[in-house]
Amino acid sequence: MQTLPVALLQTPPVFLNLPASIDRAVDLIDEAARAGARLIVFPETWLPGYPVWLDEAPGSAMWGHAPAERMFKRLFDHAPALDGPELARLAQAAAERRVEVVMGLHERLGASLYNTMLFIDAEGGPRIHRKLTPTFNERLIWGQGDGSTLQAFPRPYGVLGGLVCWEHWMPLARAAMHAQTESVHVAQWPAVGEMHQIASRQYAFEGQCFVLASGCVLTRDDVLDGFDSVPEPDPVARELLETIPPERVFLKDGGSAVVAPDGSYVAGPVYRDARTVRADLDLSRVGPGRMYLDSSGHYARPDVFELRVDTRPRLGVNFTNG
Repeated sequence: MQTLPVALLQTPPVFLNLPASIDRAVDLIDEAARAGARLIVFPETWLPGYPVWLDEAPGSAMWGHAPAERMFKRLFDHAPALDGPELARLAQAAAERRVEVVMGLHERLGASLYNTMLFIDAEGGPRIHRKLTPTFNERLIWGQGDGSTLQAFPRPYGVLGGLVCWEHWMPLARAAMHAQTESVHVAQWPAVGEMHQIASRQYAFEGQCFVLASGCVLTRDDVLDGFDSVPEPDPVARELLETIPPERVFLKDGGSAVVAPDGSYVAGPVYRDARTVRADLDLSRVGPGRMYLDSSGHYARPDVFELRVDTRPRLGVNFTNG
């Protein structure tokens, strides 16, 4: 495969409404597949929506604040489990349309949530990456990932991998991914602002790979309308969203873009427009630049620097027999 058609979806989810967001995702996958995309990418925690109240609503971090507690409950109740029926629908949609999907989601595992990137291949098989370190106030809702999901995957067109948001400013995480010689890298963000564009372009050149920088367009009205679409009203949690200033029309600006291995733009960035960003990746552009730069190979100095990556799952409780 020398050309890979890709689609970066900027359409918002039905905010904090998991069933409706799954319906919307299936429709978007179908639309992108019919337009010719073979790899379809959603933004960070698209299911069921990035927790914008952490940045926008005063009181989100107050201890014992009832609206924040109720908001977390709504989020938890609408977060999918990896083995749940909601993600099975996405896998079925991908398999039926013979496409690959990369979905950002709040993963519910036990009594905790994780910021997870789900890779679904054309056969419907799931693979994941969990964000290693939630950023600042995100630690109020997400647990930490571990090295067991810091991996890339062989595909017919090369190697596919990804990182979430500020992981692109973790030098050792980047080094671990570069060593796996990605051809295509998914960079999921809530929205791809100027510094995020810089990080995405830097990653493309440093890793000599294509970068699909994925962000969401989300307005204050999207947030309130999505929240109100759930049949069970929660006026206490809604109080938190209502404190977001009305003048904050766009909470997330999108900014999705496709970056080539030389750091140049192939498509985008597209801001404040929920349209899909499409591109055909010329995979022959992956490789020539590695003559000059292979950060984990001929341009490394293992006699001076060494990185060890612990890929064991780190569980708080391990049950053993005997």
